[in-house]
Amino acid sequence: MEKNLDKFNAAYDPKKVEARIYTLWENSGFFNPDNLPVAKNAKTYTIALPPPNVTGVLHMGHALNATVQDILIRKKRMEGYRALWIPGTDHAGIATQNVVEKMLKKEGVSRHDLGKEKFLEKVWEWKEKYGNIILDQLKRLGASCDWSRTAFTMDPGYQEAVKTAFEQYRAKGLVYQGERVINWCARCATSLSDLELEYQEKKGTLYFIRYPLTGETKKHIIVATTRPETMLGDAAVAVHPDDPRYKAFVGKTVLLPIQEKEIPVVADGAVEKEFGTGAVKVTPAHSITDSEIGERHKLPLVKIIGERGKMTAAAKICEGLNVEDCRTKVVGILKTTGLLEKEEPLVHNVAHCYRCGKVIEQLASKQWFLKMGGLAKSAAEAVTSGAVRFHPENFKKPYLDWLSKTKDWCISRQIWWGHKIPVEGVDDVLDTWFSSALWPFATLGWPKEASDLKTFYPTQVLSTGRDIINLWVSRMIFSGLEFMTEIPFWQNMGVQDIHCAEEHLMAGKKFANKLWNISRFVLAKTAHTPTDPSRTNDEETTTLLAKLNATIQSTNIRIESFEFGQALHTLYDFVWHDFADVYIEHAKTKDAAYVHTALSATLTTILKLLHPFMPFVTEEIWASLPMKEKKLLMIEEWPHISHE
Repeated sequence: MEKNLDKFNAAYDPKKVEARIYTLWENSGFFNPDNLPVAKNAKTYTIALPPPNVTGVLHMGHALNATVQDILIRKKRMEGYRALWIPGTDHAGIATQNVVEKMLKKEGVSRHDLGKEKFLEKVWEWKEKYGNIILDQLKRLGASCDWSRTAFTMDPGYQEAVKTAFEQYRAKGLVYQGERVINWCARCATSLSDLELEYQEKKGTLYFIRYPLTGETKKHIIVATTRPETMLGDAAVAVHPDDPRYKAFVGKTVLLPIQEKEIPVVADGAVEKEFGTGAVKVTPAHSITDSEIGERHKLPLVKIIGERGKMTAAAKICEGLNVEDCRTKVVGILKTTGLLEKEEPLVHNVAHCYRCGKVIEQLASKQWFLKMGGLAKSAAEAVTSGAVRFHPENFKKPYLDWLSKTKDWCISRQIWWGHKIPVEGVDDVLDTWFSSALWPFATLGWPKEASDLKTFYPTQVLSTGRDIINLWVSRMIFSGLEFMTEIPFWQNMGVQDIHCAEEHLMAGKKFANKLWNISRFVLAKTAHTPTDPSRTNDEETTTLLAKLNATIQSTNIRIESFEFGQALHTLYDFVWHDFADVYIEHAKTKDAAYVHTALSATLTTILKLLHPFMPFVTEEIWASLPMKEKKLLMIEEWPHISHE
């Protein structure tokens, strides 16, 4: 016993403990639910780690989210569940390709110099060297994932799952190829979905341009736009059907400046009467909204901006210019010809590529799409029915709002790294989110009838950031319903922002040392005195044990309600105040066997309760307890309320 007490002579030092403890956990095999000392028919509890990008390193959001999941998994493991936490990484198509391209650029080589096959070899080499950094960091954090089941979205089995999903969608007529206006990044040379855009507030200019009425040179419609260069592809001018200012113009034509061609004036409900002059230019090939107006009025698509961000031959006098130079030239001509009514400064949101940061163009492109009507409806019903519940509940509304307005999903990307679209003669790959939407069941062996799939699907909880609820969560829900005929989890947590400050870290450090010192006192106090099986109690002991029961109950309720901060505060207050400040001070003056019994029982209980929150220090203390029931705290039985 004296030897066990030696290590408590100094303050708790995590650097000397954590690597050794984690190795002990890994070597035990208990991260794998198949090795847990529970019955094979014990209840299962599964969490799939939201796969971080293979390019990623651990940031505070990852750390918070992984901590939340570890708390849940460790508690369920101690409660006797076959608890499985599935780790893995996402291939992150655009992000990974960009990283490798930047690396090659430093070597004076481009992916086009290498060719597709050699470039992909370089990507795999990079992945093998750097791709597991974030998983190793999660281990340092203490994450008790089953590393034997680590998944990667480009594993052969996962590739088969993606191919199967695409083919099943296509067989049902939900996948189609067509030319539609999409978001395009000229730098990455690929399409992007609306959810992959980042909006930045920019200072711009609102240009008011005169469109002369055909045959009536003294009459004109003034159109307001922030993108005068796109007028070279205009197919119409649109006004709201209820706008009295323009009723006489509807059905007539105007002369498109610079291009010198007639275009119609149409009435459409999508026009905002309050914006600008209430009249808008319609460029169906370069605006998703305008393309919808164009479809309703059967307007032609005139593509004036190409995939490399240069003006096409259809732009005539601006052919070959980049967008900015074209804008300068167009505005200059409008000023010279007297067709620029005025300019006004404007602050507006401009869409940028979420990976490279370049301004996005909207242009017509032949792409692959997934029909979202029925899928969006099923994903919405899963939440409105209560089958999937959000915690906090306020994330439910934006999720349902997005699904009610979502358009068909552009699932093709014009990059080299990713899941190739399984259609002969097609070189495009699938959107990264298409493959990650299969994560809860593809990681368990789908489409094969794997034993893991039967045992551990559906998962119980998804803990993720609110920024990918639409990008990922909604798509996992409809994918689970489509391919597994049941939802992939029952509860979804949108992790909240938490202010991280140094004083919080110091408070945690002080609490770990407090627990360390409490343990030293209890172990020293009870080293040579037998415990009292009769448990004769005084008032202080009775009060302590009653408060311990209340703490067990409160901790259970708080964790099951995902109120982790409140659960930890409850434990903190009991340990620091009720146990240390009150009862340990009482124990210093009361050298009775029943006091020692209470000290030992309370210490073992609080170590169990704190283990999901503070796994390293509690496991290290546990190793020194003479009264421990099992060798490792991580598989100890979760505390129950005492009815004695």
